[in-house]
Amino acid sequence: MSDRIFDTGTDDINTEVIDGVMRITLNRPERRNAMSDGMLQGLVASLSDAEVATDVGAVVLTGAGGAFCAGGDVKGMAEAGGEGGNSAVQYDARVHLQRRNQRDTAGKLYELPKPTIAALPGPAAGAGLSIALSCDLRYASPNAILTTAFARVGFSGDYGGTYFMSRLIGSAKARELYFLSEKVDMEEAERLGLVNGVFSEDSLQEEVMAIARRLAQGPTVAYRYMKENLNRATHGEMGECLDMEAAHHIHCGQTRDHKEAAKAFVDKREPDFQGR
Repeated sequence: MSDRIFDTGTDDINTEVIDGVMRITLNRPERRNAMSDGMLQGLVASLSDAEVATDVGAVVLTGAGGAFCAGGDVKGMAEAGGEGGNSAVQYDARVHLQRRNQRDTAGKLYELPKPTIAALPGPAAGAGLSIALSCDLRYASPNAILTTAFARVGFSGDYGGTYFMSRLIGSAKARELYFLSEKVDMEEAERLGLVNGVFSEDSLQEEVMAIARRLAQGPTVAYRYMKENLNRATHGEMGECLDMEAAHHIHCGQTRDHKEAAKAFVDKREPDFQGR
């Protein structure tokens, strides 16, 4: 049972808080959860709430109806005659909107000061794959398929997929998957490191929520600084990373959670973390 239902303002996305975990469900199963304006707005609102909510320690992003997210709604684009006009004003406005949407979704998931997990019950394609890759952890069912898909529809890619994939599996393999748009099954995805684990279709959500609860009930201050350290390590100089680690390590040593964990170690019991 949910502890809190978050009103996203749309039926295209459902958000609830359970045991300290915000679970966000992309909810357009008839379109394999392809993105809509409402879905994007609901995701932005949910992540903004998760960032500051004291009852949220971790975030799970998943999809309804046996799919994760098909990416952009290509069928909708075709029905609308493409992605809009070509005037300079229209172009600039669309670039601005695209930048904002990307930063407020994939960018927010990557930088959110709380662990984020993508649970993939089925296919993740295009921007859907990009958003999954922006999460800290990814778990999938054997039915899931990953594909960049952009080349198939004449796009270069969006929502940070090139950034995240290059850092996860290296530039050479990322180029192959982008240029050829091949489908990656879960055996290959796990081997490459694109997913952290594969669970049965029936147990995926339960297993992912168990992991998320563990994180939400853990030393959340330490997780926040771990995430900052790990994000910096992908692009920062070693000296910068060492300096950041030092400051964060000393700060964590002053927290109530560290003191409780040290006492619990001596007492031979599990610590009671409170996120402070």
